[in-house]
Amino acid sequence: MQPRNMSMSGVVDLAAVKAAQEAKAKAEQARAEAARQGGGTAPGVSPSSLVIDVDEAGFERDVLQRSTEVPVVIDFWAEWCEPCKQLSPLLEGLAREYNGRFVLAKIDVDANQMLMQQFGVQGIPAVFAVVAGQALPLFQGAAPVEQIRQTLDQLIQVGEERFGLTGIAVDPDAGGDQQEAPVAEVPAGPYDALLEAAVQALDAGDLGGAVQAYRNVLSDDPGNTEAKLGLAQAELLQRVQGLDPQQVRKDAADRPADVAAQIAAADLDLVGGHVEDAFGRLIDAVRRTAGEDRDAARVRLLELLEVVGSDDPRVTVARTQLARVLF
Repeated sequence: MQPRNMSMSGVVDLAAVKAAQEAKAKAEQARAEAARQGGGTAPGVSPSSLVIDVDEAGFERDVLQRSTEVPVVIDFWAEWCEPCKQLSPLLEGLAREYNGRFVLAKIDVDANQMLMQQFGVQGIPAVFAVVAGQALPLFQGAAPVEQIRQTLDQLIQVGEERFGLTGIAVDPDAGGDQQEAPVAEVPAGPYDALLEAAVQALDAGDLGGAVQAYRNVLSDDPGNTEAKLGLAQAELLQRVQGLDPQQVRKDAADRPADVAAQIAAADLDLVGGHVEDAFGRLIDAVRRTAGEDRDAARVRLLELLEVVGSDDPRVTVARTQLARVLF
């Protein structure tokens, strides 16, 4: 199954020219200093140093500072997360396979809630990267190893071309590491084909096809988390397709008591990334209305909460506010 956000297309926006120049200069200085101290060749690190556990206290040192010399891939995981138990060993194996071209930082979300919020993690497993202090999302959920390799190759290319990051030297004899087992494929799930079809439909702009594909999964497996999230996202995109944003926002401003206008504006708010505005708009609509109007605003709010995901703290706040309004 192909995960969403597996593209590096947005990295140019995140990697400003000034930041690239500064990071490249820092990386060159670090390499030169290491070479001087090592008699012309920087000493290699042990393979075990390629996979590290990171917490909030060490984040600046272990991730931000380190990202000025090598791309750092971040694996957000938790002990209770079953997909994490598939993806994390896969990423660890790839870190050793790439032999210093990137470093894997593992972050336990249960113990590091602040980092999870700062990165806007909406569900786990979630994989991000930091390159020269610039953060970007890679993908969410488990994925086939070859697709992950493609993403890593793109990440490494960006690090080299824009920031001069050539990775770190690895000494296989340092630290006494044992020979690592070869990287294994993530076992395919029973609904991978349908989920992949939904993602392909989204990529092609076939929102109706994506909605149907997700519904096909949920008809057999109503609790499938990825299908529920995907369906909510696809339906949201389907609703806003063809809307005139200026007219929708004008209608919402001119008719604050019109629930349909507020619902349409909330959809646009969420698509535009204004999550709290979308939630607040609908909570206010629930507060001001009654009967069918109130129920319509409440249902749409629950749908948008599903789009964002229960792991997001803004969803928890909105649920609490909704409960206060209703009861």
